Amino acid sequence: SLAGIMLLEVFLVLGTVVIYFLFSKKKEERLPFKEGWWGKGQKPDTEEDTTIRPFKVETTEEELSDLFRRLDQARFTEPLENSCFHYGINSVYLRKVVSYWKNQFNWKKQVEVLNKYPQFKTKIQGIDIHFVHVKPPHLPEGQSAKPLLMVHGWPGSFYEFYKIIPLLTDPASHGLSEEHIFEVICPSIPGYGFSEAPHKKDFNSVSAASVFYELMLRLGFNEFYAQGGDWGWLICTNLAQMAPNHMKGLHLNLASVTKVGFTHLLSVLLGRCLPGLFGFQEEDVRRMFPFLEKGLYRILAESGYAHIQATKPDTVGCGLNDSPVGLAAYILEKFSSWTDLEFQNLEDGGLERKFNLDDLLTNIMIYWVSGCIVSSMRFYKENLQKGIGTQKHEKLTVQVPTGIASFPNEIMHTPQAWAQKKYTNIVSFHFMPRGGHFAALEEPELLAKDILQFVGKVEKEQLWKKK
Repeated sequence: SLAGIMLLEVFLVLGTVVIYFLFSKKKEERLPFKEGWWGKGQKPDTEEDTTIRPFKVETTEEELSDLFRRLDQARFTEPLENSCFHYGINSVYLRKVVSYWKNQFNWKKQVEVLNKYPQFKTKIQGIDIHFVHVKPPHLPEGQSAKPLLMVHGWPGSFYEFYKIIPLLTDPASHGLSEEHIFEVICPSIPGYGFSEAPHKKDFNSVSAASVFYELMLRLGFNEFYAQGGDWGWLICTNLAQMAPNHMKGLHLNLASVTKVGFTHLLSVLLGRCLPGLFGFQEEDVRRMFPFLEKGLYRILAESGYAHIQATKPDTVGCGLNDSPVGLAAYILEKFSSWTDLEFQNLEDGGLERKFNLDDLLTNIMIYWVSGCIVSSMRFYKENLQKGIGTQKHEKLTVQVPTGIASFPNEIMHTPQAWAQKKYTNIVSFHFMPRGGHFAALEEPELLAKDILQFVGKVEKEQLWKKK
């Protein structure tokens, strides 16, 4: 009968739909590799030179005398009385920093510190990429080093990792377990530090991930781990989406979620009264609520720099690239508030509670001598100009085994329940006992231990083979 045939057709269609969904879910989508060319002018027809050249940080007398002349001629503004760091950096303290910079800070000694780890440059997609590459000093019998890519962010640099590198390449000498030993690769993001800046528009986090993917393959690493915070979080996340079969594990000390759904909004409204319903732990509630104050107002108060950099980076960049004092003020303010917001209540911004001036000025000097502040700020525009939530990578999940170290003083807290929607394979999520945004520099041992235990889990259960 006609009705019977129609019923059969309906069942066939339904069956096809069900089978399609059952099998199509298995093949997760990848982020396409971005084949860019970022050099000057026309792309040449010749093959790219893939040699890896040793690199050393060097400084000329001209550079130093120019710097000192500018420091001597600095103009300072009187701060408001009792304003501490609430209006940004306090220039009474800034004068002290500049005085230390001129009279005590020894850049030549710091250059030796920078050069104590082997550094290299290699051309990828038309620009020179700078990276630090440290192998373990000694390996126990029958053990091999695990390659670990570590990516910094803004306004940091590869130098942020100098204190954590020995804990990872030689854990036994620092009282850590030597079950897993790493070979560490820390590149400078193009446009940061000693990596050449892109000469063309549209160099975003996916471009950086593509460049670093090529770098790891060029170094002969077919399987590796990746770690990042700040922009390093996004670049390593994109790399995991692009090369899931090459990345054994992804470790993050910042995990932001850019695709916000209805449940996120509900959990913001009701999460304080019904934490269990949304998968929140007590610590999540403590860090997130009251949400207006700890979420919305805080973002508005602390994200002005990002708005400028995502819209007109070159304008404000002119001043910072011309004035070392302006550059220091701009960067040091972030090292204060992103380490602990409470530091805004101190006249010196608490800067020397967790860091020393030598380390802070070394990071600033990397920006100054390379003249990279403008190109580093442009990265915000390239990543944000099309709007949050519009990029392909924001819609894709991450299947690679993921470890998250959640530091209490990070400006924005992401609960595991939110992170889980993006990172579907979280194997370790830890609330860290202390520390803020610049975790590798501020709390190297806490971060190293978390990386070691995460890799231990992944290796023990061979999790990367099960994704």
